[in-house]
Amino acid sequence: MASFDFKKEYKEFYLPPKKPQIVEVPIMDFIAVRGEGNPNEEEGDYKIAIGLLYTIAYTIKMSKLGKHKIEGYFDYVVPPLEGFWWQEGRTNIDYAQKENFKWISLIRLPDFVSKEELNWAVKEATEKKKMDFSKVEFLTYEEGVCVQCMHIGPYDHEPETIYEMERFAEEQGYKIDVAGERYHHEIYLSDVRKCRPENLKTVIRQPIRLL
Repeated sequence: MASFDFKKEYKEFYLPPKKPQIVEVPIMDFIAVRGEGNPNEEEGDYKIAIGLLYTIAYTIKMSKLGKHKIEGYFDYVVPPLEGFWWQEGRTNIDYAQKENFKWISLIRLPDFVSKEELNWAVKEATEKKKMDFSKVEFLTYEEGVCVQCMHIGPYDHEPETIYEMERFAEEQGYKIDVAGERYHHEIYLSDVRKCRPENLKTVIRQPIRLL
């Protein structure tokens, strides 16, 4: 029996077309790590956060091989890395000032993973890896109505795609609503270590509200 793959089962959220579309995103649970600063820094907080997230994600996935059994567990493909991004005092993002980024890095959790089970995974990983996982948190998030699009190419070229998304949203009677806890959202479908920049696939999602 094939493992459950979120990208295939929920194509409307993970495999959108290259043209903007309106989507309503339901409540989802995530493993999350918060931080700030340039994500491209070698040995920086962002890259450390990604390591923490994947360690916990695979601790949960591979729990099927250990003594700890999670009620309702089913085998699944670990969902892609995601990120919420913002810069204080701005409703858009200045890609030339990456040092001013604030971010929440995320990996979606299957519905059978409760906060208690995440706490178990953090404890298990801490004991096995002898690392500090205290920044890892359980995050429940309801994104609501958004405009989204598949962006193909380097991350620094995202403003071109975002402009098209904003224009489309306005044509549909909406405006971008990046404020408070409504964030610029990216879902990374390509492995940046193996993929040429011009071929990177990134889902870009922006919260919107009626004009």
